[in-house]
Amino acid sequence: MLLNGDPVGFDLDPETPLLFALREAANLTGAKHGCSDGSCHACTVLVDGRPVRSCRQSIASMEGAVVTTIEGLSEGAGHAVQRAWIEEGVSQCGTCDPAFILSAVALLETDAAPDEATLAAIPVRCPCGSGARARKAIARAARSMAAAAPPTGEGTARDMESTPEKPSD
Repeated sequence: MLLNGDPVGFDLDPETPLLFALREAANLTGAKHGCSDGSCHACTVLVDGRPVRSCRQSIASMEGAVVTTIEGLSEGAGHAVQRAWIEEGVSQCGTCDPAFILSAVALLETDAAPDEATLAAIPVRCPCGSGARARKAIARAARSMAAAAPPTGEGTARDMESTPEKPSD
């Protein structure tokens, strides 16, 4: 398994849930233990870019996978979703923040402009009721990411007109 960019092997029972390996063996406590049955999604991490409930996956099932936790997403809350989270003041108790943020990152990789229904369908359960602020932050991050994205279509006529020719030797 590649965990936050580093190869990792756990000296644990292969059936150990990934959540407990992350929290207890790797000391990565961003993924939370919230419900014991996977329904709250507080334990969400990214596995090969997709949101996955880490309480429902064994470490054996992660062989060869790329796992990203909130700790490995970016340095200094530098990802657009993390910045929007702070700007919108989403956090209350913090239990759902990592799961919501990672779910949003995965969503925005596949849908650059999700509508309200798509945002509302993110399955993370927030015990404090900050879901509306979370959706607002995700929409803000989507706009920020769209504004920062390079223009589509390389080598447009306008680009070629403004590019000076190199002198020939």
